Amino acid sequence: MQLEDILTLERCYCDVEGVSKKRLIKTVSEWLEHDVKYLSANQIFDALMARERLGSTGLGGGIAIPHCRVSSCQEIFGCLVTLEEGIDFDAVDSNPVDLVFFLIVPEQENDEHIAILSQIASLFADENFCYIIRNTHDREDLYNVAITY
Repeated sequence: MQLEDILTLERCYCDVEGVSKKRLIKTVSEWLEHDVKYLSANQIFDALMARERLGSTGLGGGIAIPHCRVSSCQEIFGCLVTLEEGIDFDAVDSNPVDLVFFLIVPEQENDEHIAILSQIASLFADENFCYIIRNTHDREDLYNVAITY
């Protein structure tokens, strides 16, 4: 599965005011509800927060990949967010997070969940990729960089 299979232009956001991890997750859940009509913001928010309670998805280096499985989800989808300023995400290195990729997966897609999560983590491990998207301030450019890198 390629990133362009799960990410759309409408689910890319640049220079978002983060405030806090919980508030960011709430905001993104609301955005996703408008794009993925069959899931509610509460379903997405609750699933993401439940996963965060198991352990932070802040990888370090300013990167977080909040992810969850949702029983009524019908497809794998993602949302890419760059933050105006880094926020506390309980990352493993305790540094603020400014690059966030949200991944929502159907409950039954365990193998696909692990595979796409690994692919996204590998992409964010690339310092050049992170540098480029940190310095991209246009939604369309962000989307194009993400799917073509």
